Amino acid sequence: MSPALAKSSEKLKNEIEDNYHKGVKYLHESGIQKVPKKYIFPISERPNSYTINGNPQVTSKHNLKLPIIDFAQLYGPNRAQVLDSLSYACENYGFFQLINHGIPEEVIKSMVDVGGRFFDLPLVEREKYMTTDMTTPVRYGTSFNQTKDGVFCWRDFLKLVCDPLPQVLPHWPSSPSDFREMAVTYSKETKILFIKLVEAILESLGINVATKNKTQQNDDDDDDEMLKEFEDGSQLMAVNFYPPCPNPDLTLGMPPHSDYGFLTLLLQDEVEGLQVKCNDDWVTIQPIPNAFVVNVGDHLEVRDNFRV
Repeated sequence: MSPALAKSSEKLKNEIEDNYHKGVKYLHESGIQKVPKKYIFPISERPNSYTINGNPQVTSKHNLKLPIIDFAQLYGPNRAQVLDSLSYACENYGFFQLINHGIPEEVIKSMVDVGGRFFDLPLVEREKYMTTDMTTPVRYGTSFNQTKDGVFCWRDFLKLVCDPLPQVLPHWPSSPSDFREMAVTYSKETKILFIKLVEAILESLGINVATKNKTQQNDDDDDDEMLKEFEDGSQLMAVNFYPPCPNPDLTLGMPPHSDYGFLTLLLQDEVEGLQVKCNDDWVTIQPIPNAFVVNVGDHLEVRDNFRV
């Protein structure tokens, strides 16, 4: 290669890397062969690594089977045992996997499919929703917090505010053409599941807020008011996209963090990568098809001293 061509190639590479704010899908589609410096974490913060006396070490890959809660069993003769398991999982893990949750498989597959098709849109379509304004009903972005991150994470995302739905829906992406329909169905189904989970978790704490017949007189107005707050509470949906990374040992899809809400319902795909901190070790969660990984958020931890 002539010096002129080498210089031109290097200039093109620098231009691509300087456009990191456009997201990692843009970088991936640009054909980069190495992770840009903006995404390289310090050795001690890289995947599967830790330090002893300041010296970086590499861990072997750990897999963890989280407690599994069979949601259907909550509505049968084993409810008491399931509530005990639910309380134990929240207190000792801060996470559990939820199976037989009642959301149709087709609803889940449709949301995954339409989310993928959104990220397949040309950048000019996706970046219509790119903003650093965290108060907007829809926000497309990259990394974890692109206005504050010193080192960027290998993630693009689309975040949708789901309440109040009639007001926010007109702002949601209209392409793909079925995006709004699929996302509305998914958000409604997960909101119903969230409320039922909240009822079960609070019941496991001795607080009975189960939905009651509205004509029934009772002295549990405070409990009813608590449940109403959850029903009227905010809901945020995040669709995360992690394209192939040329150097996955140098970067992270997300930094260590806790979720600030009450509960997070995370739909994990078949690709292992999700990790949680358990007994001071970062361990990889084994995916279960169509199960939700449920994460105790900061609000629930503060209220009930659950573990996160």
